[in-house]
Amino acid sequence: MSTTQKAAGTAPATDDADATFSAEERAAMKERARELRAQSRKRGAKVDPEAEVLAKIAEMTGLDRTLAERVHALVREVAPDLTPRTWYGMPGYAKDGKVLCFFTAAEKFEGRYATLGFNDVAQLDDGSMWPTAFALTGLSDDVEARIRELVARAAA
Repeated sequence: MSTTQKAAGTAPATDDADATFSAEERAAMKERARELRAQSRKRGAKVDPEAEVLAKIAEMTGLDRTLAERVHALVREVAPDLTPRTWYGMPGYAKDGKVLCFFTAAEKFEGRYATLGFNDVAQLDDGSMWPTAFALTGLSDDVEARIRELVARAAA
């Protein structure tokens, strides 16, 4: 059927998902689906979610790996009650089963910098507008202090 013969309102022949999501985003969604399937299979089995997070960090390279290792250590130090787990293939930290904060490597989505992000469960509300993700290009004492403060507030 030619384009002129198509009925008005029919969907285009191209896959909208391919046009909407990047290859990296589609890969992250597939990884999340695998995580959910694995969680449902492992409910009765003892699984160390921290080992999965550490394996994801070990797959990273360069500055991303250095930042992720340190962020992981800081989160575990400040909020030991948070459960480390993977989230869309990224290191995440959950409270009551919901991911509170997560680390995104720059290489994950071919970004300029890594980020430390917080979901709404973190309740970092500050007036009518506040950041939910923070760019990380390096770690200094001040940056580590800020991470500690944010994680402690979010986990409270």
